[in-house]
Amino acid sequence: MKKTEHSFWTFTILGIFIGVSISSIFNYRDIARAANTSIYQHLDLFGDVLERVRSDYVEKPVDEKLIETAINGMLTSLDPHSSYMNAKSFSDMQTTTKGEFGGLGIEVTMEKGVVKVVTPIEDTPAYKAGVQPGDLITHLDGESIVGLTLNDAVKKMRGPINSPIKLTIKRKGKDEPIDIKVIRDVIRIKAVKYNAEGDDIAYLRITSFNEQTYPGLEKGIKTLNEKLGDKIKGYVIDLRNNPGGLLDQAILVSDAFLDKGAIVMTRGRNVQETQRSNAKVGDLTNHKKIVVLVNGASASASEIVAGALQDHKRATIVGTRTFGKGSVQTIIPLSSKGAIRLTTARYYTPSGKSIQAKGIIPDIKVIQPLPDELKDKKIKFRGEASLRGHLKSEGDGKEESGSSGFVPRDKSKDVQLKYALDFLRGTLKPKKKEEMETKAGEKATKVKAEKVKADPKKDEVKAKTEEKKKEPAKAE
Repeated sequence: MKKTEHSFWTFTILGIFIGVSISSIFNYRDIARAANTSIYQHLDLFGDVLERVRSDYVEKPVDEKLIETAINGMLTSLDPHSSYMNAKSFSDMQTTTKGEFGGLGIEVTMEKGVVKVVTPIEDTPAYKAGVQPGDLITHLDGESIVGLTLNDAVKKMRGPINSPIKLTIKRKGKDEPIDIKVIRDVIRIKAVKYNAEGDDIAYLRITSFNEQTYPGLEKGIKTLNEKLGDKIKGYVIDLRNNPGGLLDQAILVSDAFLDKGAIVMTRGRNVQETQRSNAKVGDLTNHKKIVVLVNGASASASEIVAGALQDHKRATIVGTRTFGKGSVQTIIPLSSKGAIRLTTARYYTPSGKSIQAKGIIPDIKVIQPLPDELKDKKIKFRGEASLRGHLKSEGDGKEESGSSGFVPRDKSKDVQLKYALDFLRGTLKPKKKEEMETKAGEKATKVKAEKVKADPKKDEVKAKTEEKKKEPAKAE
């Protein structure tokens, strides 16, 4: 081929290639432009509606509130856990997750429209100022709090560190109200409460997963180890009614009882966003037996801990099916000083199981009976699966989550805790009038025992009952 012809064909092919490439680029641009045009058209629609509301609504609306509720509506339409937080809500959320704030240091409840002090926390401003259990707070800085919700009253009691507040208190045995001046100080939310059950069981209740959780757990285990010494037969980790919290704290808590292996895996929309958290060597409990208590109000971070310890067979999970929240929310700060809480991933237990809208099924099911005053009420136990717009579950099995979240204040009536203590001590006994279910691996055993009155006509029933008594009970 002549040089001129070779140059001609080279130029022609190159020109075709460039033409196709440029054409492709413009096609992609057209597609992107079409998508953007659709978005802009919808934004124009939103603008039209906004202007019509601002101009024609029966009362003059607040522009900021209109925009905030519109943004929140967009986010909440995605799933029940995505939402918008304005600057104040974002600040409150940061206080909750940090686990400390400027306040007085009292546990309170509402009684007859006023705030009742349950107890002042030791070594806090309220304790030092002389606030006592049973005190009724009627005024804050001279303003009546009658009619306020408990949350609103608590917000008023919180404030900048070293700032003063005057409490007006009605105290039993005093005819006149008492004014007490308290200087706010740093109050740390106690995320972990602990005590010895007898002289052989360490009991630790985790109420939430904030920045104080792992340090509190570590301190609790150390304190109880020193107190009980070699007598310790095991540990009860109570996660009942724990709504969750920070993912990193759930990982640290799980790692406290594991030496190796995966703790949790998170997977976003894209494969490259998959992350796996692994345990490090070191078990704070020296590999002693552990029982984890859960119920229908154990959610999110609580389920991560229960799932990790269950999959590694490090603990026996006792109680009822958990809430079933298997998603991770990321807090994304905005320039307005607010933030959005956006669901960015699902999480999976070490075995690769998603608990979304299914929950953690305990190894041993123990139902806490409701008190008489609640038995007649039609109480619905709501789990993730019952929330409108929830993320659908993955894998086999139908969606099912939620169970009773009732835990009696009187420990002597707490059958789930009693079961855990008996299990760790090896003192389980069969009980009558109860339906007991156990799940050990893939096997499940059901045992029913009924009290039978002495009656010569029911010898056959008696014989069957006596046979059942001889069988070892697996759960109570």
